[in-house]
Amino acid sequence: MSENSKDFTGTSYFAFLKDENKLMGVRCRACGRLSALPRPVCTACHSGDVEWHEFTGRGALATFTCISAAPSSMVQRGYGMKNPYCVAVVDLEEGPRVSALIVGVDGSNPQDIKTGMPLVLDTSELDPENPGLIFRPA
Repeated sequence: MSENSKDFTGTSYFAFLKDENKLMGVRCRACGRLSALPRPVCTACHSGDVEWHEFTGRGALATFTCISAAPSSMVQRGYGMKNPYCVAVVDLEEGPRVSALIVGVDGSNPQDIKTGMPLVLDTSELDPENPGLIFRPA
């Protein structure tokens, strides 16, 4: 299915991520505003004239937290009290922000994780049952 024929939905968004390893968002043709989420209407000018936009998958760590009280889906992946996982807000290279799981960092030593550090999208650890964005240090 081509990008032009996909609806601006979460299902399409995660299909791009899972099937094509692409981080897609939306660009408003009227004002140029980018959104990292699949919105059928521009949040800036309210135009419905939007198109899919492929992001580079690169960004920087804006803020983060490390979590040791893990839900069952994360416990099944090996996280918990002895192996905290980190979630973050990532400033994408193109401007928008996204929330994501951060892998490749030690959640037990958050003092070693630095805001501003470069990150890159990692689809190798994507969980098809609980899809979500995953980044790792670049």
